[in-house]
Amino acid sequence: MRSFVSIVICSMMSLSAVAGTDPIHYVTQRLQLPGGSVEVTLPAGMQLELLTDDMDSPRLLTFHDNGDLFAGSRSGHVYRVSSPYQRPDVLLSLSGYPHNVAFRKGEIFIAETGGLYRADYKPGQREIDEDSLQRIARIPGGGGHNSRTVRVGPDQRVYLSLGIRGNCSNEYLDDSYAFKVRRGGVMVLDESASQPRWRSYASGLRNPVGFDWHPQTKIMYASNNGPDHLGYDQPPEYFSRLEQNTFMGMPWFQFDGETLKRDRCISSSPPRPADEVSLPVATFPARNAPMGVRFVPAHGFDGRFTGDAIVAMKGSWGTRPDGEFFGDPASRRVPKLVIVRFQDGKAQRVDDLLTGFQLANGERWARPVGVAFGPEGALYFTSDSGVNGLFRLRKKEN
Repeated sequence: MRSFVSIVICSMMSLSAVAGTDPIHYVTQRLQLPGGSVEVTLPAGMQLELLTDDMDSPRLLTFHDNGDLFAGSRSGHVYRVSSPYQRPDVLLSLSGYPHNVAFRKGEIFIAETGGLYRADYKPGQREIDEDSLQRIARIPGGGGHNSRTVRVGPDQRVYLSLGIRGNCSNEYLDDSYAFKVRRGGVMVLDESASQPRWRSYASGLRNPVGFDWHPQTKIMYASNNGPDHLGYDQPPEYFSRLEQNTFMGMPWFQFDGETLKRDRCISSSPPRPADEVSLPVATFPARNAPMGVRFVPAHGFDGRFTGDAIVAMKGSWGTRPDGEFFGDPASRRVPKLVIVRFQDGKAQRVDDLLTGFQLANGERWARPVGVAFGPEGALYFTSDSGVNGLFRLRKKEN
């Protein structure tokens, strides 16, 4: 395990204000990494730290009420990191891609590609015996967008998101479809019967990796990765408001930023008509690969940006001009953290929060994936390539 931080504050710039949301004033910071230093741009009064690079492909983050931090991973490890969050321990190792975990009183939920598992959990517990895991619900598995994100909502119900296999897969979250192709949205676990089962909550999303609830309205919002077959610039990535029975249209319909269009790459009839498609409340440029989502709580960033949403942009492999893999790497969308600004419970615009992860030649020294706010109000995020580890964005020390 290694821990590094070096801070040099440089030039300042500002973003023009939009009514109802404060402008962000940015500075640059020099951050020391293993093998060299990089420059990042971030809001004035904040600093970025690398806490550890001793994690293997970490993904989404969850804080327990006792302050311990947990991360799933592509490597099969479920990590537990206690304060000061510099030394990750392996809580459990699994073979089914444990993307993340969630907690409810006395319980831990682990989302693998093919099933949702639970075990009893006590605060501070350092290990979980795999034999103690109980599969409480099967999940449609298979390749292509094989991450599964589990969250416990404000209503204490268990929610889970999953994507469709490809760009144009005939998959839909509805009982009219075979179980193995009920994919592409957010499900909620019905625990009213002796055998829990999934119910569709929101559908028509190609790959909704991250979702969270607005702290005031308690309405769910999700990121979504759009398809790759329409080029470098289309369609934009979605930031969607999701309520019971929301249908976002994919893969049958694509929103191009202005109008909703029928995608002819899939020949099957849409399960619902175009006039039932909900449009995103905000968009990001195509090929940004949005990942984790977290709303800023009241104590986050010392009260700055409360009620706004942080979204991790991993940046896809698509290059100019046509979105294929073999173009100039410098033309790929840059990894970054963005912030969706809210006013009166409604999304207003999207600002950059933290940039600088991609060098001029297209090399990426980190790619943000999971985001979560710690008990002290700092933002923690993972990177699963370049630096494989955990970062923290917090108030700058005087």
